[in-house]
Formats: sequence, C-alpha cells, structure tokens
Amino acid sequence: HGPYQPHEPGYGLYQPGYSPYDDQIPDPKSQTLAIQNAKAYLLKSSTTSGLNLYDHLANMLTKILDEQPTNAVDIIENISKDMKWAQFQKKMDTLRDEHEILPTFEAAEKRKALFLKPNGEGEEELEEEIGETPLPNVMETAFYFEQAGIGLSKDESYHIFLALKKLISVQPVQTCRFWGKILGLEMNYIIAEVQYHEGEEEDETEEEEIIEERGKEVDEVEDEEEKEKEYEPPVSTYKPPPVIPKEENGTGANKYVYFVCNEPGKPWVKLPPVTPAQIVCARKIKKFFTGRLDAPVVSFPPFPGNEANYLRAQIARISAGTQISPIGFYQFAEEEGDEEEETEGGRDTYEENPDFQPLSVAEMVDSLSAWVHNVQSILKQGRCVWLNPLQKSEEEEENEEDEKEEEPDDLQQELQQEIGPPLLTPLSEDEGIQNIPAWSAQPSTNLIPQYAVAVLQSNRWPGAYAFASGKKFDNIYFGWGHKYSPENHTPTLPPPAQGEYPSGPEVTETRDPTVAEELAFKAAREEALAAAEEEEEEEGTEEDEEDDD
Repeated sequence: HGPYQPHEPGYGLYQPGYSPYDDQIPDPKSQTLAIQNAKAYLLKSSTTSGLNLYDHLANMLTKILDEQPTNAVDIIENISKDMKWAQFQKKMDTLRDEHEILPTFEAAEKRKALFLKPNGEGEEELEEEIGETPLPNVMETAFYFEQAGIGLSKDESYHIFLALKKLISVQPVQTCRFWGKILGLEMNYIIAEVQYHEGEEEDETEEEEIIEERGKEVDEVEDEEEKEKEYEPPVSTYKPPPVIPKEENGTGANKYVYFVCNEPGKPWVKLPPVTPAQIVCARKIKKFFTGRLDAPVVSFPPFPGNEANYLRAQIARISAGTQISPIGFYQFAEEEGDEEEETEGGRDTYEENPDFQPLSVAEMVDSLSAWVHNVQSILKQGRCVWLNPLQKSEEEEENEEDEKEEEPDDLQQELQQEIGPPLLTPLSEDEGIQNIPAWSAQPSTNLIPQYAVAVLQSNRWPGAYAFASGKKFDNIYFGWGHKYSPENHTPTLPPPAQGEYPSGPEVTETRDPTVAEELAFKAAREEALAAAEEEEEEEGTEEDEEDDD
C-alpha cells in the first residue's frame, strides 16, 4: 500500500513517534487525525443500499448488548443480515402510506359474500332448506370422486357449493348441477347446469323475437333506400345455403341453461343458446380458452361468435358424448299413443325408474353395457333433431311456387335425413379411436372391493368422469374442453381459388401491332385520304363545267 496519505483513514497510526509496541505516548494530533479519517471512512454510504458501515455496526452492537444472546460471535453474521433486512422499506411516493394487500386477503374478500346470509336468514328458514331444494350436494359428489383421485380441493369444492346456493337464490331454478371446470390460459370457468321452471324462459324468447323483428325492420328500410337510388347494380344470382334454425329452449342441445364464473364469489354469467352453425364450426377448430367471455375467436373457418358462444358449443358437445347413467336408472314414460306421436328424432324425455335395482360394482366395471347415454347425441347438422332446411311454411310455399319448381334436384338428393343413436343407448355401441376404446372402467380400489366405487373415464373427451355407487351416480368434467385426436390438429384448408372468366373474342384484349404493321396502316390511310381528295376535286370540276354550259 505504501505510506498513508493525510486524507486516508490509516494516516497517523504508523507515523514516527507512535507504535502500539512503544511505551511512549503517541502524538495527540496524529491520533486525532487518524480517528477522524477512520470515522469518515465508516460513514461513507453504500451506492446500492444507502447504508453506512458506522451506523450498521452501531445498531448491531446495540442489539447484541440489549438481547445479550449466547455465543454472539457465532451468530453475528445472522444478526448482520437481520439488521439489513430491517432497513429495507417500501418507497413512499404518496402522501399516505400504501398498505400492501396480500393475494390471500383479496381472495378472502371476494368469497366473503358467500358466507353471509342474505336478509338475516335465521332458524325459521332452516326447515325450508332441509326440504326439497334444487341445490346439489357438491360435497357428497366430491367425496365419491375423491375415492378415484378425481376432483378439486375441499376448500374450492365448498366455495363452489356456496356459489351454487347463491345462484339458485337469485334464479328461478328447478334443477341445478355442478357441471365441471374448464381450464383457460388466463382464468378458468366454473360451470353450473340449470333447468328453469316451465314458463320462465318465455320472456327470453320474446326478447329474442323483438330483436329479430327490429333486424327485419332495419333490413326493410335499407331495401327501400336501395330502391330509391337511381343506379341499381346488377343483382347476383348466388343463393346462400339456407340457415338452419337453432333448437328451442328446453329441447335438444338447448335443453339446459348454463351459468359460468371464473372463481367462486364472482357473479354468475348466463351463456347464450347454442346454434347449429356454432356446433358445426366448433368441430372444425381447436382453440384454448382465455377465461374472458368477450374474447374473440380467431380461427378458420371463422367462428360465428365470441368465446362465450364457443364455450357453450363445447359444453353441448361434451354433454352429448359423456353424460351417462347406470342402465335401468331412467326409463321412458309409458303413455298412450307414444309410438304414434314419436318424433322423427326419437324420444327426448325420460323419467326415473322407481323399481331400479343397482348392479354391483364388479358388473358395472366389467361391461360397458351397464351404462347408457342420458343426453341426446348431436347430428352432423348441429341439431339433436334433424330439420329439413328446404321445407317451407305454407305462406312461403304459396308465394314461391315458381322458385320451388326451379330448385335443383341435387340439393334434395344431398339433404338426406340424419338419424343418430336413440336416447339411453349403451356405451358398448360407442366407437373407439383407432385401437383405443371409447371408455375405460375401473374400481376405485382393489384392496377393499366391498366398499369400492365404479369409475368411468372417457377417452374421447379427456377429463370427463362418471361414478356409480348403489343408486347414486354423477358426471363431472375437468379439462381444457378439447376432444382427443390421435393425430395433430390440422386446420381446414381455405377453399380453392375461383376459376378465371372464360376467355373469348368478346373479352380478349387485342395485341399491340408491330412497327411494320403501324407503318403499313399509316401508308394505307394516307393513300385512302389522297384518293378521297382526288375524287372530291374531280366532282368539283365536273360541277363547274355543267354551270358553264
């Protein structure tokens, strides 16, 4: 290092006349200067933390003297770390202190409303709650699925239980069921399957009709404005394919109404009814959900709607393929003239069998014939009941008799009636995926078979499960909402480019003449002009001679 300079902290300690080993008294001026330099060095603040070593050592010694820990020399490093952590404080850029809100506190605030009884419910309403209620026993269902290692945590299941209770207190619900949970990239969807009382959905259908009527009025006004225009563009002869109407509420794919929320405690949002066009397009695309119902669905072919419509279409597809029940639990109602009044799509209603005798767990696991589908299958048309789009009402038939005669026969031949599997069809008739069966069945445990539960897993829709134990059964879904495909998903290719307009002499552009052809054309033109001038001069001379005569 060399000799210390006057501005350095060690200056004066090794000056002549002072040494720790000398008995002579050091120079007081040199000692004072050395102390001042050393203290100045210790008071230098760090450029990273803003602390200085002098205050840090003073605080450490103060803490050690106050607490007097045993073996302080062994834990002095830990004491130094603790003192440094205590110095870290959040930046206060505002006049008021910013209180840090923990994620657990935010989650507790959201779910706080689930644990509060509205309108001060007391013991008087306990008797009503004990009676018949559309609220499902989510905790009991979670217990049975837990035997097979399926389900959510107990806390989340109980929160969903309370959220469903809040839903049925607001909506006029006849039946309610926890359908499952669909995962998303940003947020997840918790889904409740609901069925209204009869006549409760009339208001919604009236609103839809009003919207349709307003749309027709707007179209009529636009048509009148177009007629008033003097210039009318050529009318296209293209006729788009007929739009297949959606099934009415309470029937087919719209038999149930679905409510979703991202987390228990957040408001429930009702999903719109599904249309055949949305189901047909959902079969051709594969998109992950974001967790936002208003998010656009960017795909090819273009999906007719946003993520709420796509979610509703996937729910309809999953329900049609995975909602099952033990055979014999449901039966068709026996009424007079059922066979005559049976619709083309088959029966669509059933009822519980009061004389149902459950099969053993071993029988339900060994054979898939012990399970049946209790939801109608969806046809390729996108409906559960086939509809002929070319069939028109009586008024349209009277007004369009001429157009009906001109319809090509190819369309009528292509539109063949689709017939799907009837309701309550055994699972043994489901088609597998290459060498993979459509369903996998197993007991919940092989160690205690007398208390086991029969569990079925769908291989076509990963995440769909069903259990049966005695007369109790249920279905649930936990997954991404995608159908299994052994091969990678390949998007639909765009349609081929349209053919060019047929070329002919009427539309073909003439080729440019060559230089020789242009010169020959000019020469011929000049000759023609000269000949014409000569003829005019001759005619003029003849007229003059006649005048002289």
